[in-house]
Amino acid sequence: LFPRQVSYNRFVELEKEVLLPMTIFIKKVLLGTCTGISFVDSTSLRICRNQRILIHKTFEGLAERGRCSMGWFFGFKLHLIINDKGEILNFMFTPGNVDDREPLKQGKFLENIKGKLCADKGYIGQALFENLFLNGIQLVTKVKNNMRNSLMSIADKILLRKRALIETVNDELKNIAQIEHSRHRSFNNFIANSLSAIAAYCFFEKKPAIDVNFVNNGQLSIF
Repeated sequence: LFPRQVSYNRFVELEKEVLLPMTIFIKKVLLGTCTGISFVDSTSLRICRNQRILIHKTFEGLAERGRCSMGWFFGFKLHLIINDKGEILNFMFTPGNVDDREPLKQGKFLENIKGKLCADKGYIGQALFENLFLNGIQLVTKVKNNMRNSLMSIADKILLRKRALIETVNDELKNIAQIEHSRHRSFNNFIANSLSAIAAYCFFEKKPAIDVNFVNNGQLSIF
């Protein structure tokens, strides 16, 4: 199928030339459509083991130390927004020390996002909630232990239980599409590999999804 394939070293050199076309292809063709129910989360992209942080040179001045549910890491963060069908609506790369709420403060990241946006406790913020609400987005999160409890509809509680959907998407990106590894030779190749993984996921025939149905009595049922 590929009689004139180039060597591995030449392939790595050519990778960076497809960055712009691939970005446009993903943004204009592959991304899904907002259905009114979205999920947002971030996942760590480690670029080396913690023992090699001080001697790592490839991403010097770019990668940063961050902390996630799995502990400290050195690298970047991938911020994702998906719909209830498991389709990626938007994504953003940031250094590992960037707060999860920062991308939500940028209008481009939330372009064409409307309705309910489910997130974890790391996205709690009164100012952020009010700003998103004014733009037609209702941020739905659980409350921390030291916060005053607030009323929440049954539909929102059910959606929060299904927030693990985006965790499954992150898992498939890492374990199937191989978006995370420690053999990058340059920042351009890191972006090219990450975009390739996102594009590959968009072509998956079967994506993790939830079945959302609004019954006649106005209640929400999810299976």
